[in-house]
Amino acid sequence: MEYKDYYKVLKVTRDASDDEVKKAYRKMAVKYHPDKVASLGEAHVKSATEKFQKVQEAYELIGKVRGIK
Repeated sequence: MEYKDYYKVLKVTRDASDDEVKKAYRKMAVKYHPDKVASLGEAHVKSATEKFQKVQEAYELIGKVRGIK
């Protein structure tokens, strides 16, 4: 995945503020957290887990580059 794609995962632009990035991460993490869809079956949990991992990876990389804590 290219660097610019990480911003797409969080649905923010490259010029978003650090606070906007944090807010987008929290929103996406809640949306795709596997526990949220546990009652919908294994397929939904697997899909949510994959998306959740991508959101975490995106936030970690952007945070590392920007120095977000």
